[in-house]
Amino acid sequence: MTDIAFFTRLLDAVSPAERLRLAREQIQHAERHGFARAWVAQHHFRADEGGLPSPFVLLASIAERTSSIRLGTGVVTLTLEDPVRVAEDAVVADLLSDGRVDLGLGSGGTPTSFAPFRLALENKSADYERKLEVLVDALAGRELGAGNTLYPPAGSLADRVWQATFSAAGGERAGRHGHGLLLSRTQPRQPGREQAALAEIQQPIIDAYLDALPSGVAPRITASRTVFVADDRAEALRFADAGLRRQAALFGVAEDAPLEEVIRRSDTHLGTADEVAESLAADAALAHADEVAIQVHSVDAPHAHVLRSLELFASEVAPRFGWGTDA
Repeated sequence: MTDIAFFTRLLDAVSPAERLRLAREQIQHAERHGFARAWVAQHHFRADEGGLPSPFVLLASIAERTSSIRLGTGVVTLTLEDPVRVAEDAVVADLLSDGRVDLGLGSGGTPTSFAPFRLALENKSADYERKLEVLVDALAGRELGAGNTLYPPAGSLADRVWQATFSAAGGERAGRHGHGLLLSRTQPRQPGREQAALAEIQQPIIDAYLDALPSGVAPRITASRTVFVADDRAEALRFADAGLRRQAALFGVAEDAPLEEVIRRSDTHLGTADEVAESLAADAALAHADEVAIQVHSVDAPHAHVLRSLELFASEVAPRFGWGTDA
C-alpha cells in the first residue's frame, strides 16, 4: 500500500515562535486524518526558505503532542553538520518519540549557506560523502575514534535513513547504502529539457536506485509533490498567483508569465479534489512510490487553508488511488 505523508516548511507570515506552533498544529492535524508520516525541512538563515535550523528540536516537541505519525527530517543538510552530532540528536529524538523518527539527508541546495560554516561550496559532494560514511558508522555502532561508539545506541534507526537527490548518481548512492530515496517536489531541468515532465526527469534516478539496492533490501521511495486542494479552483488560483509568482525565477519562468504556465513549470498540483486527482494521475513516477508526501510550498496558502487541504487530500484524493489512510 502507498502511504500518504505531509511535508511542511515554516513559511507563514508570522513570528518565528508562531511558525513553530503552526507547524506542530499542522502535523497534529495530519495525524488525525490518517497521514502516516510528517517531514520537516532544515534551512539555515533564511526565513523565506523555511527558517528551521534545528529540526530535531521541533520533532521532539511534536513527538510529545502526537502518538502514531512518523516524524522525518526532509532533510538534514549533512554537509553543513557534524555527522556524529547528527547521529546523537537523531537517536535522542527517536527515543523520545518511541521509535518514530526517520533520518532524511541531503547535501544542501543553498550556495550562500556554506560560508558561515567555513565550508567551500566546491567541496560539497566530497564533504557529503565523507560525512555520510561517518554517520553510517555511528548508527551501526562502529568505533568512531579512541574507542568511542555512539551512545545511546541507534537501535533500528540505521534502517530508517533516507537520501534526497536530484541525480542518478545520488540515486545509486542511496541504493548502494540500502537507504530510502527521497524524490523532490520539483527539480531543475537541463537546457533543452525545460518542458520535460517531472516523472521523466526522475525516472533515471529511480532506475539507478533500484539497480543499486543490495539483494534482499526492499526499496523505499517517497515522492514529494506540491499539492494544494481547495473547495474551488478560484480559491486555489488566488493563493498560487501570489505564492508561485514569488518563486517563479526558481522554476525558470518569468514572473509575469501566465499563471497556468507557472503552475505547470513548478510541478504544482492544485484545484478541487477532482482536478488534483486528475493531475496526479498523469505523474508516472508515483507508481514507484511507497509514499506520496504532499506540501503546500510554494503555493504558501494561509494556515487554515493548509489544514483544509490536508483534509480534502486524505478524504477525497488519496482514496481514488488506493493510497492508505487510517482516517
